[in-house]
Amino acid sequence: MDAGVLLSRARGVAGVSQRELARRAGTSRPTVSAYEHGRKSPSVQTLSRLLAVLGYELVAVHAVTWSQYPMGHGRTGWVASGLWRLPIGQALATVELPVHLNWSAPGRTSDLRDHRQRARVYEVVLREGAPGDVSRYVDGALLVEAWSDLVLPRAVRTAWQPVIDAAMHCEGDHVLVSTSQVTSTIAVGEAS
Repeated sequence: MDAGVLLSRARGVAGVSQRELARRAGTSRPTVSAYEHGRKSPSVQTLSRLLAVLGYELVAVHAVTWSQYPMGHGRTGWVASGLWRLPIGQALATVELPVHLNWSAPGRTSDLRDHRQRARVYEVVLREGAPGDVSRYVDGALLVEAWSDLVLPRAVRTAWQPVIDAAMHCEGDHVLVSTSQVTSTIAVGEAS
């Protein structure tokens, strides 16, 4: 997403006009319009200031990449380069996994607030899921917390163990990453 689209979406979610944003930020409405339409590119400092006026913070986050690993019997699994955080509502939701993940018990719902149910969901998703599935259902901090309780095939545990170890040996959130506050908030705002 480029700076203009990000600024436009943040402004829309905040319910602020270009004129009002310009007034609050000490710039002109034509300048805000030029940023939003890609005719001008704001510096990082300027974009940060404009977003701050709208109540957002510009945050750089580590990009998680995915690699395949062999699971045996011709199957492959996916492992991430690092861990991420989900919005609380998503991390602790009641979920019904799609049939391609939970083919043995279709239609079963799981309450991710319950440690045991969350552990079972994580086992299924880590074993059967593609990157989109894993990043949708698995929260990095909760995965670390549940790791020793998960019953996983050796190949899955071996592939993910270095990621868990890296998260366990870091200070703060240097390995656990989250999506940008602006992107998360905009996504929530657009859904409503």
